[in-house]
Amino acid sequence: MPTVTNRGGSSRSPDDSEPINVDDLSKEAKNLIDRVIKDVGKSSATKQLVVGFASGWVSSYLMMKVGKVAAVALGGGIILLQVASHNGYVKVNWDRLYKKVEQAESVIEAKAQEKGPKILNKVQGYVDR
Repeated sequence: MPTVTNRGGSSRSPDDSEPINVDDLSKEAKNLIDRVIKDVGKSSATKQLVVGFASGWVSSYLMMKVGKVAAVALGGGIILLQVASHNGYVKVNWDRLYKKVEQAESVIEAKAQEKGPKILNKVQGYVDR
């Protein structure tokens, strides 16, 4: 299991560092989040609103940063594939790729048509209340 060495913030000497288990760290974080959620659930509506706003803002900020990195990685990968294909390092069978994309598209479309009416019925039932 991966471990992290505790190096700062304590009065111990640097030679006395003990490893921190990643599992223990994740359990601690989960316990902290659970305690905060329980406390917020019992507090006033204003506090719940502030905590909801703050957590939504932080999560959207993080997703925005992760999304940018993912977009750059995906775009860079596609450009590298094109350059490698153009220079002859990689041979891409585009016909096979297009067929696979069409197959995936038909599977997704079939699943959407299968689940679409169920979702619409649920939405309509919710709106009719």
